[in-house]
Amino acid sequence: MPTLTILPKGNTVEFSPGTTILDVLLGAEQKVPQKCDDKATCGACHIYIHDGRKSVSKMQRVENERLDSIIGIGSKSRLACQVQLGTENVTVELLTFGSGL
Repeated sequence: MPTLTILPKGNTVEFSPGTTILDVLLGAEQKVPQKCDDKATCGACHIYIHDGRKSVSKMQRVENERLDSIIGIGSKSRLACQVQLGTENVTVELLTFGSGL
């Protein structure tokens, strides 16, 4: 099974392809801010994907529009509620500031 590595602590958890990053993080008992029930309207679950970006789902318009309104985004930015994982290992960074809140 592929794994999700969660920075900054470096924890690793296995996942099933097709699962969202947010669901994997919550299942691993990670504290991830969320306010919109996976609708990409709040931006609170903003993360960076460092490795495995080619294996995850492509960004949709609603996610892209939300990210455009968030301070501190970069080329590795995604919303954990919108990213479906593929079949390769992925490394994400949980942000420590109140991104999107």
